[in-house]
Order: sequence, then C-alpha cells, then structure tokens
Amino acid sequence: MHVLLVNGPNLNLLGQREPGIYGCDTLATIEAELTVEAQADGIKLACFQSNFEGALVERIHQAMGVSQGILINAGAYTHTSIAIRDALTGVAIPFVELHLSNTYAREPFRHRSYLSDQAVGIVSGFGSKNYSLALQGLTHYLRRNG
Repeated sequence: MHVLLVNGPNLNLLGQREPGIYGCDTLATIEAELTVEAQADGIKLACFQSNFEGALVERIHQAMGVSQGILINAGAYTHTSIAIRDALTGVAIPFVELHLSNTYAREPFRHRSYLSDQAVGIVSGFGSKNYSLALQGLTHYLRRNG
C-alpha cells in the first residue's frame, strides 16, 4: 500500500512557529516517525511539503495510479483553496484531513474547511500525534473498503 502525505504552507516552520499552538516537533521529525510507523505496517509513505498552492495541486495529481490514500494537512489552504479541493476530488483517492490544532477552538475563519466534506475522516487537536492517528484511520479505512 502506498500513502502520500501532503503538508501545506508554513508547516516547514514547525518547531519554530507558535509552539504554543503547533508544538515543538519539526516537520522532519514528524515525517521520520510517521515513515517508521508506516513501514512497520507495510505501507510505503511519500512525504511532500510546499508553500505554493500549485505545487500541492500538482503533487496530488501525481498520486493518481500510485497512492491508495492521501493524508493532508493543507494548513491555511484548508480554508481558502478550491483548487486543492478539486485536485483531491479529481484524483478520487480517499484522503484524511488533519490539523495540529483544534481549528474549531481558534479564529472563526478557521472553522470553514473546503476539504472536510470530501474527506473520509478528519483528525485535529492532538498536535503531532494527529499524523499517526490519521495514518491509522486511513489505513483502517483502506483495508476495510479496499
């Protein structure tokens, strides 16, 4: 099984950016730990991060015919990007939306997601643990719904 992890804008700053909200783990640490977890479960994990919407859309397109599932933390694009939504629905690959923080406990503009109604699941509010929870949920979903 192949899973793509997509991280959006500013997630490259994890560990430095607002640690009270996003925690102290770096994206490299999160990706390394998740890769080990995935491998232990027989999953090949590909990781991608970009601050550019078009690059995220292109990487999602490239997952067609390769990935059986997508984990996505679209960052601020969650609340603004119809292009990323269209890419995800266009490739028709099951995906889990994830966030480090509980977006519903934050500013009202973060309460709206352009992705959640198409996601097979959403994980938020538990910091970097959400990556593992999202992988577990997606893997469970894919194995049940093949």
